[in-house]
Amino acid sequence: MYIIVKANAQQKEAFLLKGVPEEVQVDFLDRTETAADAYFDLCYEEEGFAFTDVTNKPVFVNAVIDCADKLPVNCIRINGWNGFLKREVIEIFATDSQIGTDGMKILETLHWKYQTVPDVPGMIAARVIAMIINEAYFGLGDEISTKKEIDIAMKLGTNYPYGPFEWSEKIGLQKIYALLKKLSEKDERYAVAPALEKELHNK
Repeated sequence: MYIIVKANAQQKEAFLLKGVPEEVQVDFLDRTETAADAYFDLCYEEEGFAFTDVTNKPVFVNAVIDCADKLPVNCIRINGWNGFLKREVIEIFATDSQIGTDGMKILETLHWKYQTVPDVPGMIAARVIAMIINEAYFGLGDEISTKKEIDIAMKLGTNYPYGPFEWSEKIGLQKIYALLKKLSEKDERYAVAPALEKELHNK
């Protein structure tokens, strides 16, 4: 099996850390120089869709905020945000049933565990983490505590691997903001905390 991946340095490291079986060849390229069995576009949110000439093979796209209607039908949404690709189970969604079946076979060949999720902005994990980060910014704005203390409290109290502010640094505050803005269009519970918006605009 041959896979082409477009990724930045962090994404490449996370992809390789998940392990690549001997029977799978992976090249990290910016374009489709040769035909592959599958493609991973991990830079979609920063650079737009990379593999426009691929129409009949699965393309795994790091499209956490955009839903499937923004992508070609042969695409499979995955949560490839920093910190999420390294997780034991990745989230996926495919519109086309055959592409979905083919994509699952690709992931099984890679020995990657996956979970199909609804086609909604943020999927599941990113939506939950964005809300936790947002609530932490509400607390920061109310001067409940400092960023460092809130991070420590969340890690000790809930056994999270990162505190909410550590998560925001790892993922990127701009992505958290963009997801919250998208979600808040239909649900006011996701309204962006003033402290988060202020910090983003002061950067």
